[in-house]
Amino acid sequence: MSEVVIDVQGLEVLGFHGALEEEQRAGQRFFFDVQLVAHDAGIRTDQLADTVDYTAVVSRVRAVSDGRRFNLIEALAAAVADDLVEHFPVSRVRVRVRKPEVKLEAPVEYTAATVERVHR
Repeated sequence: MSEVVIDVQGLEVLGFHGALEEEQRAGQRFFFDVQLVAHDAGIRTDQLADTVDYTAVVSRVRAVSDGRRFNLIEALAAAVADDLVEHFPVSRVRVRVRKPEVKLEAPVEYTAATVERVHR
């Protein structure tokens, strides 16, 4: 059996998440870096039906982000990872959520939280 790593990097989603009321009201961009580990994902058949469809992954990420508001990007990343491991035939999922519009006392490119889940 072959292990296949599938990446969706830099998925931009407008979300209404954050610890501050202004963040939840106005919304902001979040970037999702998703890595899924599947087995034999289309290698032998070269058929979309036998792998993880990127379009479906994007839809699930958006559904979780749009489905509720999160105070912490850690909780958002965990919810996305849980959803993906539940909905796709994968052994592991890694989700990083980046928040580029964070306001801190010093300039930063972004803050991020990463969560990994293993299918049981």
